[in-house]
Amino acid sequence: MQTERNKTLDAVKNLEISPRAHYVLWIAAFVSAICGGLYGYDTGIISGALLLITKDFHLTSVQEEMVTSAILVGAVVGAIGVSWFSERYGRRISVMLVTAVFVLGAVACSYASSVTMLVIDRVFLGFAVGGSTQVVPTYISELAPAAKRGNLVTLFNVAIGVGIFLANLVGFTMRDAWGWRPMIAIAAIPAAVVFVSMFFLPKSPRWVAENEGMVSAVKQLGRVRTSRKVIQREITEIRKNVLGMDEDERGWKGLKLPWVRPALVAALGIAFFTQAGGLEMMIYYTPTFLSDAGFNSSSALLTSLGVAMVYLIMTLLGCLFVDRIGRRRLVLIMGPGSVLSLLGLGIVFALHPDKGSMGSWMIVVFLLLFMVFNSGGIQVVGWLLGAELFPLPMRAVATSLHAAVLWGADLLVTATALSLVQLVSLGGTMWIYAGVNLASVIFVYFCVPETSGATLEDIEMALRDGEFVPKAENNYAIPQYTDVEEDGPAQPTTPVGSAA
Repeated sequence: MQTERNKTLDAVKNLEISPRAHYVLWIAAFVSAICGGLYGYDTGIISGALLLITKDFHLTSVQEEMVTSAILVGAVVGAIGVSWFSERYGRRISVMLVTAVFVLGAVACSYASSVTMLVIDRVFLGFAVGGSTQVVPTYISELAPAAKRGNLVTLFNVAIGVGIFLANLVGFTMRDAWGWRPMIAIAAIPAAVVFVSMFFLPKSPRWVAENEGMVSAVKQLGRVRTSRKVIQREITEIRKNVLGMDEDERGWKGLKLPWVRPALVAALGIAFFTQAGGLEMMIYYTPTFLSDAGFNSSSALLTSLGVAMVYLIMTLLGCLFVDRIGRRRLVLIMGPGSVLSLLGLGIVFALHPDKGSMGSWMIVVFLLLFMVFNSGGIQVVGWLLGAELFPLPMRAVATSLHAAVLWGADLLVTATALSLVQLVSLGGTMWIYAGVNLASVIFVYFCVPETSGATLEDIEMALRDGEFVPKAENNYAIPQYTDVEEDGPAQPTTPVGSAA
């Protein structure tokens, strides 16, 4: 063991530090995050294409739900299935796998000859959507230093916003000129670019440490760090975790351990509320809802484009400020606004305003306000927390379960949205989602501590020590641990970040 330690120390000493490592880190995060853009585009394009698909295939409302939600069925399966591949072959190779499926799935959907084939092809495309949401945030979080992890991982969210915006822009401007088939097929181009680019980007140092050895991990870490001192400290923490792994902590059985349960509850709860709050449903069905409320097709699609633009702007702002504000605080600040916006939207829908009246425009105002608060709050942290809460031994399977819950909640909402509207009306549906958003705020207050500024190893140590709880005496944040000698005990320091 001492020899292994000396080899690791020698590898750090002999490492050539590149001044461009900072740029490599950002390029790796940016390129892999494009998968978020593919997810946003492939799920968002249905908003504009659905009207054309309905006309071509004469869809009923049930078939509309099937076409829309088919991609989510595949996403649930993909989120779980890619975890084994990610653990066995690595995060980078897994990103390449999902981008290959993105290419094949987009082309297949564009050539669908019937509604049945379209549903099947969208399920296949969903494998890539779900798989990317499992592996990309994990890959970025394992590359990123603690101080930048929030900014870098939420690039994935920003890319989702870009994809949704582009999908709505294409749906608004090109649907008559292109038709729905080219609108779907064009997503294969950026997916192919990501596939090729990943050959030249670093592997996850933490995955390499566990599977290829510490010396190889030093080399990968050296590609994304500009300080030998930082590399020494980080590789020491990683080595402790790898050496301290117990076979009973690996994979699915690790999730059954009592000390992991607080992270499991926090991550899966956040996953459920991120999608069950109604935002994805708004993105998919805004044109349909507004058409039912008396808006013409152009006005409905233009509003849908505005919804996508707000989502993009707010996720970009969230990416810039999430490390400064904190994950927990951001949700607690923005969540109440989501509740009030949906209450207002429900009231206006219930009043059935006349077309062109002040009431009809208030629908647009409340809809955009909801997008501001929801996409700038829980949407920013939903994917991020899943990528950073779990210890290394069970991280792959835990993040796959987190992604599966996200997609399962999205599937539940999307597959029932139109039926729920028919059952309780548009206004009643909005009030139900308001209740879900209120529950999310309460859940975060009681169950989710602040993780901003903490390393992945800090979070694991807090779980093992029973300190992963939001408590007033520690400012609702988990403890962060001082740098210590390899064999010395870790000592908690003053937490950085959040308040209630």
